[in-house]
Amino acid sequence: MYKLDWSHAWTGRTVQTSMDQRLADCAARLNKDCAAGLLPCLTMPYRNALEKGLEELAPRLKQFKHMVLLGIGGSALGARALQKAFFPQQDRPGHQGPWLWIADNIDAPGLSAWMGSLDARETIIVVVSKSGGTIETLSQYFLLKEWLKEKLGSAWNEHLLFVTDERKGYLRQEATSENIPALPVPDNLGGRYSVFSAVGMIPALFLGLPWQEMLKGVSEATLPLATATPESLAAHPAWQMAAWAHELWKKGYSQLIFFSYIPAWASLGDWFAQLWAESLGKDGKGTMPLPAVGVTDQHSLQQMFLAGPADKGCFMLTCPSLSQGADAGPQFPASIPDKWSWLRGRRFGELLEAECLGTSAALSKSNVPLLRLCAGDTGAETAASVMGLCMAATILTGWLMELNPLDQPAVELGKRLAYARLGSGDYPEEASLLQNFLAEADLE
Repeated sequence: MYKLDWSHAWTGRTVQTSMDQRLADCAARLNKDCAAGLLPCLTMPYRNALEKGLEELAPRLKQFKHMVLLGIGGSALGARALQKAFFPQQDRPGHQGPWLWIADNIDAPGLSAWMGSLDARETIIVVVSKSGGTIETLSQYFLLKEWLKEKLGSAWNEHLLFVTDERKGYLRQEATSENIPALPVPDNLGGRYSVFSAVGMIPALFLGLPWQEMLKGVSEATLPLATATPESLAAHPAWQMAAWAHELWKKGYSQLIFFSYIPAWASLGDWFAQLWAESLGKDGKGTMPLPAVGVTDQHSLQQMFLAGPADKGCFMLTCPSLSQGADAGPQFPASIPDKWSWLRGRRFGELLEAECLGTSAALSKSNVPLLRLCAGDTGAETAASVMGLCMAATILTGWLMELNPLDQPAVELGKRLAYARLGSGDYPEEASLLQNFLAEADLE
Protein backbone atom coordinates (compact mmCIF):
# COMPACT_ATOMS: atom_id res chain seq x y z
CA MET A 1 0.00 0.00 0.00
CA TYR A 2 2.85 2.37 0.83
CA LYS A 3 6.43 2.26 2.05
CA LEU A 4 8.52 4.67 4.10
CA ASP A 5 11.94 5.64 2.77
CA TRP A 6 14.29 6.48 5.64
CA SER A 7 17.41 6.96 3.49
CA HIS A 8 17.67 10.67 4.27
CA ALA A 9 15.56 10.96 7.43
CA TRP A 10 18.29 10.76 10.07
CA THR A 11 20.49 13.64 9.04
CA GLY A 12 21.39 17.13 10.21
CA ARG A 13 21.31 17.24 14.02
CA THR A 14 19.19 14.10 14.45
CA VAL A 15 20.52 10.94 16.08
CA GLN A 16 18.72 7.59 15.94
CA THR A 17 18.85 6.27 19.50
CA SER A 18 17.35 3.37 21.39
CA MET A 19 14.05 4.13 23.16
CA ASP A 20 13.35 0.73 24.69
CA GLN A 21 11.71 1.98 27.88
CA ARG A 22 9.60 4.58 26.09
CA LEU A 23 8.60 1.91 23.59
CA ALA A 24 7.45 -0.46 26.34
CA ASP A 25 5.58 2.36 28.10
CA CYS A 26 3.75 3.39 24.92
CA ALA A 27 2.81 -0.19 24.08
CA ALA A 28 1.34 -0.66 27.56
CA ARG A 29 -0.53 2.64 27.32
CA LEU A 30 -1.96 1.74 23.92
CA ASN A 31 -3.33 -1.51 25.34
CA LYS A 32 -4.77 0.23 28.37
CA ASP A 33 -6.32 3.24 26.61
CA CYS A 34 -7.70 1.23 23.69
CA ALA A 35 -9.32 -1.25 26.09
CA ALA A 36 -10.84 1.66 28.03
CA GLY A 37 -12.36 3.16 24.89
CA LEU A 38 -10.20 6.28 25.03
CA LEU A 39 -8.79 5.93 21.49
CA PRO A 40 -11.74 5.20 19.19
CA CYS A 41 -9.85 6.77 16.28
CA LEU A 42 -7.57 3.72 16.43
CA THR A 43 -9.96 0.93 17.42
CA MET A 44 -13.14 2.15 15.65
CA PRO A 45 -15.61 0.29 17.91
CA TYR A 46 -18.38 2.25 16.23
CA ARG A 47 -17.69 0.85 12.75
CA ASN A 48 -20.53 -1.68 12.51
CA ALA A 49 -23.13 0.82 13.69
CA LEU A 50 -21.72 3.45 11.33
CA GLU A 51 -21.90 1.14 8.32
CA LYS A 52 -25.50 0.26 9.14
CA GLY A 53 -26.43 3.89 9.61
CA LEU A 54 -24.83 4.91 6.30
CA GLU A 55 -26.56 2.13 4.39
CA GLU A 56 -29.92 3.22 5.81
CA LEU A 57 -29.16 6.84 4.96
CA ALA A 58 -28.09 6.21 1.35
CA PRO A 59 -31.57 6.22 -0.29
CA ARG A 60 -32.43 9.52 1.39
CA LEU A 61 -29.24 11.26 0.29
CA LYS A 62 -29.83 10.25 -3.34
CA GLN A 63 -32.84 12.58 -3.41
CA PHE A 64 -30.61 15.67 -3.24
CA LYS A 65 -28.29 17.38 -5.71
CA HIS A 66 -26.62 19.65 -3.15
CA MET A 67 -25.22 19.07 0.31
CA VAL A 68 -24.23 22.08 2.42
CA LEU A 69 -21.94 20.93 5.21
CA LEU A 70 -21.87 23.23 8.24
CA GLY A 71 -18.77 22.54 10.28
CA ILE A 72 -15.41 24.00 11.21
CA GLY A 73 -11.97 22.57 11.94
CA GLY A 74 -12.10 18.81 12.22
CA SER A 75 -15.76 18.86 11.23
CA ALA A 76 -14.81 20.08 7.75
CA LEU A 77 -11.13 19.57 6.93
CA GLY A 78 -11.34 15.80 6.57
CA ALA A 79 -14.43 15.99 4.36
CA ARG A 80 -12.76 18.57 2.13
CA ALA A 81 -9.60 16.46 1.84
CA LEU A 82 -11.66 13.45 0.72
CA GLN A 83 -13.70 15.57 -1.67
CA LYS A 84 -10.63 17.07 -3.33
CA ALA A 85 -8.85 13.71 -3.52
CA PHE A 86 -11.68 11.54 -4.80
CA PHE A 87 -14.27 13.88 -6.30
CA PRO A 88 -12.17 16.34 -8.34
CA GLN A 89 -14.86 16.50 -11.04
CA GLN A 90 -16.77 19.12 -9.04
CA ASP A 91 -13.96 21.56 -9.82
CA ARG A 92 -13.70 20.59 -13.50
CA PRO A 93 -15.67 21.64 -16.59
CA GLY A 94 -18.94 19.94 -17.38
CA HIS A 95 -19.80 18.62 -13.92
CA GLN A 96 -23.50 17.81 -13.56
CA GLY A 97 -23.66 16.99 -9.84
CA PRO A 98 -23.81 16.14 -7.05
CA TRP A 99 -22.30 19.16 -5.36
CA LEU A 100 -20.81 19.41 -1.87
CA TRP A 101 -20.51 22.91 -0.39
CA ILE A 102 -18.51 23.25 2.84
CA ALA A 103 -19.28 26.21 5.10
CA ASP A 104 -16.29 26.25 7.43
CA ASN A 105 -15.91 29.95 8.14
CA ILE A 106 -17.84 33.09 9.07
CA ASP A 107 -18.25 34.10 5.43
CA ALA A 108 -21.38 36.24 5.14
CA PRO A 109 -21.13 36.82 1.34
CA GLY A 110 -20.58 33.10 0.79
CA LEU A 111 -23.56 32.06 2.91
CA SER A 112 -25.74 34.67 1.22
CA ALA A 113 -24.69 33.35 -2.19
CA TRP A 114 -25.75 29.81 -1.29
CA MET A 115 -29.10 30.97 0.07
CA GLY A 116 -29.62 33.09 -3.04
CA SER A 117 -28.64 30.47 -5.59
CA LEU A 118 -29.33 26.97 -4.30
CA ASP A 119 -32.71 25.35 -4.78
CA ALA A 120 -33.82 24.38 -1.28
CA ARG A 121 -35.90 21.52 -2.69
CA GLU A 122 -32.69 19.89 -3.98
CA THR A 123 -30.52 20.67 -0.94
CA ILE A 124 -29.75 18.91 2.32
CA ILE A 125 -28.04 20.76 5.16
CA VAL A 126 -25.68 18.66 7.29
CA VAL A 127 -24.78 20.25 10.63
CA VAL A 128 -21.66 18.81 12.28
CA SER A 129 -20.71 19.64 15.87
CA LYS A 130 -19.66 17.10 18.48
CA SER A 131 -20.60 19.41 21.36
CA GLY A 132 -23.71 20.69 19.63
CA GLY A 133 -22.71 24.19 20.69
CA THR A 134 -20.03 25.33 18.22
CA ILE A 135 -21.08 28.95 17.73
CA GLU A 136 -19.72 29.31 14.18
CA THR A 137 -21.72 26.25 13.08
CA LEU A 138 -24.84 27.05 15.08
CA SER A 139 -24.97 30.61 13.74
CA GLN A 140 -25.07 29.20 10.20
CA TYR A 141 -27.69 26.66 11.24
CA PHE A 142 -29.98 29.31 12.72
CA LEU A 143 -29.92 31.26 9.44
CA LEU A 144 -30.29 28.26 7.14
CA LYS A 145 -33.08 26.85 9.27
CA GLU A 146 -35.10 30.01 8.60
CA TRP A 147 -34.18 29.81 4.90
CA LEU A 148 -35.50 26.25 4.72
CA LYS A 149 -38.72 27.23 6.51
CA GLU A 150 -39.24 30.13 4.12
CA LYS A 151 -38.64 28.01 1.03
CA LEU A 152 -40.17 24.68 2.06
CA GLY A 153 -42.75 25.38 4.75
CA SER A 154 -43.57 22.41 6.96
CA ALA A 155 -41.16 20.13 5.07
CA TRP A 156 -38.10 22.11 6.22
CA ASN A 157 -36.85 19.48 8.69
CA GLU A 158 -36.71 16.84 5.94
CA HIS A 159 -33.75 18.72 4.50
CA LEU A 160 -31.59 18.56 7.62
CA LEU A 161 -29.24 16.01 9.10
CA PHE A 162 -27.20 16.38 12.30
CA VAL A 163 -23.91 14.77 13.31
CA THR A 164 -23.44 15.37 17.02
CA ASP A 165 -23.12 13.81 20.46
CA GLU A 166 -25.34 10.79 20.95
CA ARG A 167 -26.92 11.99 24.21
CA LYS A 168 -26.36 15.67 24.98
CA GLY A 169 -25.95 19.15 23.56
CA TYR A 170 -28.19 21.62 21.77
CA LEU A 171 -28.20 19.81 18.43
CA ARG A 172 -29.21 16.55 20.07
CA GLN A 173 -32.09 18.36 21.81
CA GLU A 174 -33.03 20.02 18.52
CA ALA A 175 -32.97 16.68 16.71
CA THR A 176 -35.42 15.25 19.23
CA SER A 177 -37.79 18.22 19.39
CA GLU A 178 -37.84 18.93 15.64
CA ASN A 179 -37.73 15.31 14.41
CA ILE A 180 -34.42 15.74 12.59
CA PRO A 181 -32.31 12.63 11.87
CA ALA A 182 -28.96 12.58 13.67
CA LEU A 183 -25.93 10.30 13.53
CA PRO A 184 -23.58 10.22 16.51
CA VAL A 185 -20.02 11.34 16.98
CA PRO A 186 -18.65 8.59 19.26
CA ASP A 187 -17.46 9.39 22.77
CA ASN A 188 -13.77 10.35 23.08
CA LEU A 189 -13.52 11.07 19.35
CA GLY A 190 -12.23 14.61 18.90
CA GLY A 191 -12.98 16.50 15.71
CA ARG A 192 -9.51 16.28 14.22
CA TYR A 193 -9.57 12.50 14.63
CA SER A 194 -13.15 12.05 13.37
CA VAL A 195 -12.91 11.94 9.57
CA PHE A 196 -13.63 8.19 9.50
CA SER A 197 -16.81 8.53 11.53
CA ALA A 198 -20.12 9.95 10.30
CA VAL A 199 -18.36 13.35 10.21
CA GLY A 200 -16.45 12.49 7.04
CA MET A 201 -18.29 9.44 5.80
CA ILE A 202 -21.67 11.15 5.24
CA PRO A 203 -20.18 13.58 2.68
CA ALA A 204 -18.26 10.65 1.17
CA LEU A 205 -21.49 8.65 0.85
CA PHE A 206 -23.31 11.61 -0.71
CA LEU A 207 -20.59 12.02 -3.35
CA GLY A 208 -20.57 8.29 -4.11
CA LEU A 209 -17.03 7.76 -2.82
CA PRO A 210 -15.86 4.27 -1.78
CA TRP A 211 -16.33 4.84 1.94
CA GLN A 212 -16.15 1.12 2.71
CA GLU A 213 -12.62 1.05 1.27
CA MET A 214 -11.73 4.04 3.42
CA LEU A 215 -12.88 2.30 6.60
CA LYS A 216 -10.93 -0.78 5.58
CA GLY A 217 -7.77 1.21 4.91
CA VAL A 218 -7.74 3.12 8.18
CA SER A 219 -8.56 -0.02 10.17
CA GLU A 220 -5.64 -1.90 8.65
CA ALA A 221 -3.32 0.91 9.71
CA THR A 222 -4.56 1.43 13.26
CA LEU A 223 -6.18 -1.73 14.65
CA PRO A 224 -2.87 -3.58 15.23
CA LEU A 225 -1.97 -0.87 17.73
CA ALA A 226 -4.82 -1.87 20.07
CA THR A 227 -2.96 -5.03 21.10
CA ALA A 228 0.59 -3.83 20.58
CA THR A 229 3.61 -5.45 22.17
CA PRO A 230 6.92 -3.62 22.36
CA GLU A 231 8.13 -5.76 19.46
CA SER A 232 5.10 -5.16 17.23
CA LEU A 233 5.00 -1.46 18.06
CA ALA A 234 8.68 -1.06 17.19
CA ALA A 235 7.91 -2.42 13.72
CA HIS A 236 4.85 -0.22 13.19
CA PRO A 237 5.43 2.83 10.96
CA ALA A 238 3.43 5.05 13.33
CA TRP A 239 5.96 4.45 16.11
CA GLN A 240 8.89 4.93 13.76
CA MET A 241 7.46 8.23 12.53
CA ALA A 242 6.72 9.37 16.09
CA ALA A 243 10.26 8.57 17.25
CA TRP A 244 11.64 10.56 14.31
CA ALA A 245 9.33 13.54 14.95
CA HIS A 246 10.21 13.49 18.65
CA GLU A 247 13.92 13.54 17.82
CA LEU A 248 13.38 16.48 15.46
CA TRP A 249 11.70 18.42 18.24
CA LYS A 250 14.39 17.55 20.79
CA LYS A 251 17.10 18.79 18.43
CA GLY A 252 15.47 22.14 17.78
CA TYR A 253 13.64 21.47 14.54
CA SER A 254 10.57 23.60 15.21
CA GLN A 255 8.75 23.05 11.91
CA LEU A 256 7.55 19.95 10.05
CA ILE A 257 6.87 20.32 6.33
CA PHE A 258 4.04 18.14 5.01
CA PHE A 259 5.05 18.11 1.34
CA SER A 260 2.54 16.37 -0.96
CA TYR A 261 3.72 15.45 -4.44
CA ILE A 262 0.39 13.71 -5.01
CA PRO A 263 -1.71 16.54 -6.51
CA ALA A 264 -5.06 14.98 -5.64
CA TRP A 265 -3.98 14.66 -2.02
CA ALA A 266 -2.92 18.29 -1.66
CA SER A 267 -5.73 19.10 0.79
CA LEU A 268 -4.47 16.39 3.13
CA GLY A 269 -1.89 18.98 4.15
CA ASP A 270 -4.55 21.25 5.66
CA TRP A 271 -6.13 18.29 7.46
CA PHE A 272 -2.71 17.23 8.81
CA ALA A 273 -1.90 20.78 9.91
CA GLN A 274 -4.85 20.89 12.29
CA LEU A 275 -4.23 17.34 13.49
CA TRP A 276 -0.59 18.02 14.31
CA ALA A 277 -0.83 21.61 15.59
CA GLU A 278 -3.89 21.20 17.79
CA SER A 279 -2.62 17.92 19.21
CA LEU A 280 0.98 18.87 19.95
CA GLY A 281 1.10 22.64 20.46
CA LYS A 282 1.01 22.64 24.27
CA ASP A 283 3.13 23.58 27.26
CA GLY A 284 5.65 25.34 25.03
CA LYS A 285 6.20 22.13 23.08
CA GLY A 286 5.45 20.90 19.58
CA THR A 287 6.48 21.53 16.00
CA MET A 288 4.64 23.79 13.56
CA PRO A 289 3.17 21.89 10.59
CA LEU A 290 3.73 23.52 7.20
CA PRO A 291 1.48 22.17 4.42
CA ALA A 292 3.19 22.38 1.04
CA VAL A 293 2.19 21.20 -2.43
CA GLY A 294 4.61 19.92 -5.01
CA VAL A 295 5.42 21.33 -7.42
CA THR A 296 3.48 24.52 -6.68
CA ASP A 297 5.42 25.48 -3.57
CA GLN A 298 8.78 24.95 -5.21
CA HIS A 299 8.04 28.40 -6.62
CA SER A 300 7.01 29.99 -3.34
CA LEU A 301 8.18 28.32 -0.13
CA GLN A 302 11.09 26.13 -1.13
CA GLN A 303 13.64 28.95 -1.05
CA MET A 304 13.00 29.13 2.70
CA PHE A 305 13.05 25.33 3.05
CA LEU A 306 16.47 25.08 1.41
CA ALA A 307 18.28 28.26 2.46
CA GLY A 308 16.39 29.54 5.50
CA PRO A 309 16.99 28.61 9.16
CA ALA A 310 17.91 24.97 9.75
CA ASP A 311 14.77 24.36 11.82
CA LYS A 312 12.71 22.16 9.48
CA GLY A 313 12.14 18.50 8.87
CA CYS A 314 10.12 17.21 5.92
CA PHE A 315 7.53 14.45 5.57
CA MET A 316 6.99 13.98 1.83
CA LEU A 317 4.20 12.05 0.08
CA THR A 318 4.94 10.62 -3.36
CA CYS A 319 3.38 8.12 -5.76
CA PRO A 320 5.68 6.72 -8.47
CA SER A 321 2.73 5.38 -10.49
CA LEU A 322 1.71 8.95 -11.36
CA SER A 323 4.59 9.03 -13.83
CA GLN A 324 3.59 5.74 -15.48
CA GLY A 325 0.83 4.51 -17.78
CA ALA A 326 -2.51 6.26 -18.04
CA ASP A 327 -1.92 8.22 -14.82
CA ALA A 328 1.01 9.97 -16.47
CA GLY A 329 -1.25 11.95 -18.78
CA PRO A 330 -0.62 13.11 -22.35
CA GLN A 331 2.63 12.62 -24.24
CA PHE A 332 4.79 15.54 -25.34
CA PRO A 333 4.75 15.79 -29.15
CA ALA A 334 7.77 15.61 -31.43
CA SER A 335 7.00 19.13 -32.62
CA ILE A 336 8.07 20.92 -29.45
CA PRO A 337 11.03 23.32 -29.87
CA ASP A 338 14.56 21.86 -29.97
CA LYS A 339 15.48 23.64 -26.74
CA TRP A 340 13.17 21.21 -24.93
CA SER A 341 13.78 18.22 -27.16
CA TRP A 342 14.53 16.10 -24.09
CA LEU A 343 10.80 16.18 -23.35
CA ARG A 344 9.82 14.60 -26.68
CA GLY A 345 8.03 11.30 -26.21
CA ARG A 346 7.83 11.66 -22.44
CA ARG A 347 4.56 11.98 -20.55
CA PHE A 348 3.41 14.99 -18.56
CA GLY A 349 3.41 13.04 -15.28
CA GLU A 350 7.10 12.23 -15.67
CA LEU A 351 7.76 15.91 -15.01
CA LEU A 352 6.08 15.58 -11.59
CA GLU A 353 8.27 12.61 -10.68
CA ALA A 354 11.42 14.42 -11.82
CA GLU A 355 10.51 17.55 -9.85
CA CYS A 356 9.81 15.44 -6.77
CA LEU A 357 13.17 13.71 -7.08
CA GLY A 358 14.91 17.04 -7.59
CA THR A 359 13.30 18.53 -4.48
CA SER A 360 14.17 15.44 -2.44
CA ALA A 361 17.82 15.63 -3.47
CA ALA A 362 17.95 19.39 -2.84
CA LEU A 363 16.46 18.99 0.65
CA SER A 364 18.93 16.24 1.44
CA LYS A 365 21.86 18.35 0.20
CA SER A 366 20.67 21.13 2.52
CA ASN A 367 20.68 18.64 5.45
CA VAL A 368 16.89 18.84 5.91
CA PRO A 369 15.80 15.57 7.56
CA LEU A 370 13.56 13.97 4.93
CA LEU A 371 11.12 11.09 5.43
CA ARG A 372 9.47 9.98 2.19
CA LEU A 373 6.21 8.03 2.03
CA CYS A 374 5.88 6.32 -1.34
CA ALA A 375 2.27 5.31 -2.02
CA GLY A 376 1.61 2.32 -4.24
CA ASP A 377 -1.48 4.04 -5.65
CA THR A 378 -3.70 7.04 -5.00
CA GLY A 379 -6.87 5.09 -4.18
CA ALA A 380 -9.21 5.62 -1.26
CA GLU A 381 -7.98 2.65 0.76
CA THR A 382 -4.37 3.78 0.54
CA ALA A 383 -5.20 7.39 1.40
CA ALA A 384 -7.20 6.29 4.44
CA SER A 385 -4.32 4.11 5.57
CA VAL A 386 -1.94 7.06 5.32
CA MET A 387 -4.36 9.24 7.30
CA GLY A 388 -4.63 6.50 9.92
CA LEU A 389 -0.83 6.41 10.11
CA CYS A 390 -0.78 10.18 10.67
CA MET A 391 -3.36 10.03 13.46
CA ALA A 392 -1.55 7.21 15.26
CA ALA A 393 1.84 8.89 14.84
CA THR A 394 0.41 12.14 16.24
CA ILE A 395 -0.86 10.40 19.38
CA LEU A 396 2.44 8.59 19.93
CA THR A 397 4.46 11.76 19.33
CA GLY A 398 2.36 13.53 21.96
CA TRP A 399 3.04 10.79 24.48
CA LEU A 400 6.78 10.98 23.74
CA MET A 401 6.60 14.75 24.34
CA GLU A 402 4.77 14.02 27.63
CA LEU A 403 1.61 15.91 26.75
CA ASN A 404 -2.02 15.06 26.01
CA PRO A 405 -2.53 14.87 22.22
CA LEU A 406 -6.32 14.63 22.55
CA ASP A 407 -7.27 18.01 24.06
CA GLN A 408 -6.95 21.63 22.88
CA PRO A 409 -7.26 23.89 25.93
CA ALA A 410 -5.74 27.02 24.41
CA VAL A 411 -8.27 27.09 21.56
CA GLU A 412 -11.18 27.56 23.94
CA LEU A 413 -10.02 30.93 25.35
CA GLY A 414 -10.39 32.73 22.04
CA LYS A 415 -13.89 31.30 21.64
CA ARG A 416 -14.96 32.47 25.10
CA LEU A 417 -13.60 35.96 24.43
CA ALA A 418 -15.61 36.08 21.19
CA TYR A 419 -18.77 35.05 23.03
CA ALA A 420 -18.19 37.78 25.61
CA ARG A 421 -17.73 40.31 22.80
CA LEU A 422 -21.14 39.39 21.37
CA GLY A 423 -22.87 39.85 24.71
CA SER A 424 -22.87 36.45 26.41
CA GLY A 425 -23.06 36.86 30.17
CA ASP A 426 -21.55 33.44 30.86
CA TYR A 427 -17.92 34.57 30.76
CA PRO A 428 -17.30 37.48 33.17
CA GLU A 429 -13.55 36.86 33.44
CA GLU A 430 -13.18 36.86 29.67
CA ALA A 431 -15.31 40.01 29.42
CA SER A 432 -12.93 41.74 31.84
CA LEU A 433 -9.89 40.56 29.91
CA LEU A 434 -11.41 41.80 26.68
CA GLN A 435 -12.27 45.16 28.22
CA ASN A 436 -8.67 45.61 29.38
CA PHE A 437 -7.42 44.64 25.91
CA LEU A 438 -9.68 47.17 24.22
CA ALA A 439 -8.78 49.87 26.78
CA GLU A 440 -5.15 49.90 25.73
CA ALA A 441 -4.28 52.90 23.59
CA ASP A 442 -4.23 52.28 19.85
CA LEU A 443 -0.86 52.74 18.17
CA GLU A 444 -1.83 53.59 14.63
